Amino acid sequence: MKKVIVIGAGAAGMMAAIAAAENDTEVIILEKMPKVGRKLLITGKGRCNVTNSGDMQTFIKNMPGNGSFLYSALNAFNNQAMIDFLAKYNVPTKCERGGRIFPVSDKAIDVVNAFLRVLANHKVKILTEQRAQRILVENNRITGIITTAGTVYHSDAVILCSGGASYPATGSSGDGYVMAREVGHHIVPLKPSLVPLEVAEEWITELQGLSLKNVTAAVITEGRKTAEEFGEMLFTHFGLSGPIILSLSKVVADLLSKKKEALLEVNLKPALTEEVLDKRLQRDFEKFSRKQLKNSLHELLPAKIIPVVMDIAFLDPDKPVHQITKQERSRLVATLSHLTFTVTSTRSINEAIVTAGGVSTKEINPATMQSKLVQGLFFAGEVIDIDGYTGGFNLQAAFSTGYVAGKNAAY
Repeated sequence: MKKVIVIGAGAAGMMAAIAAAENDTEVIILEKMPKVGRKLLITGKGRCNVTNSGDMQTFIKNMPGNGSFLYSALNAFNNQAMIDFLAKYNVPTKCERGGRIFPVSDKAIDVVNAFLRVLANHKVKILTEQRAQRILVENNRITGIITTAGTVYHSDAVILCSGGASYPATGSSGDGYVMAREVGHHIVPLKPSLVPLEVAEEWITELQGLSLKNVTAAVITEGRKTAEEFGEMLFTHFGLSGPIILSLSKVVADLLSKKKEALLEVNLKPALTEEVLDKRLQRDFEKFSRKQLKNSLHELLPAKIIPVVMDIAFLDPDKPVHQITKQERSRLVATLSHLTFTVTSTRSINEAIVTAGGVSTKEINPATMQSKLVQGLFFAGEVIDIDGYTGGFNLQAAFSTGYVAGKNAAY
């Protein structure tokens, strides 16, 4: 019987083990953490955004990091296959805003437990607290792996699913890149993707904890808009976070790596043109004509951001509304439509949801996930140089590449 070793018990690793075991193969998973699926448990704020309802083109579009590499894998195991897999093992799903698919229970643990049941059904051995150190190769063919404890496990194939370098507390500490490099693979330089942004504006601390919905954020460099997202964002003590900021962070990281200016422009009222917004202000000012300016904007903005907006627009918060001039109103409109931040850096890769970079896709067969350099070595998940936006795209990529790697490693 053919023997396959899977390194890493995350989303890609567990799916790879199941796919391999379905083909009458002895499968062992080596996981360095005490429990499996640590990163899976924190995805989607603990609700586990397992995939997205979008079609193939939607997936490729939302995987800016080598998305086209995934065509074969997504064809072999797509989003519907993932939904059907979970349903088969008593984890029904639901579709939410943006096509995001979650378990009906809103519990990531239900997804992990479903995988554990399937792995047990297929008699896959899961060895926790076993840290792979080196992949063993003879005559350009896999022979097994050796752990940090010196234990040797012989196998016909190895599937490297060790994750990226983000969230090291979950076990994704970059070990896989070292092992891949040692057997000859090129590692595309690592960068944080889906990561919060630090900004220069010191007044950002006044907005800490404020969450805004239905706003747009755009990346501006050299006076030109390069990317834009609509949705929810969050102010932190160091800068900006939240879904739309994370989605834009890859673009920002690329600009900063090239020493280019990266401004982030937030439109607090994107549904209104500046002309319509001005008319809305005129109506509010007429309604609250006897109040001070600082007390006239509560129907338009969250209370926490009003003092900041007035300060940026150079407006006197104590000035009576009926005394506000057209020029002052224009400055207010401009501030609401173009609240601008100077991004100084991304947060560290340790805080990134996803790692950009990794094992070069040029050295992996996209139809099988097998190394083009070493026979019997396969890759799946975030260890590969693929990354996407939020919304279930990264997890589906992990499941799809894991499935393909497992199926082909078993042949």
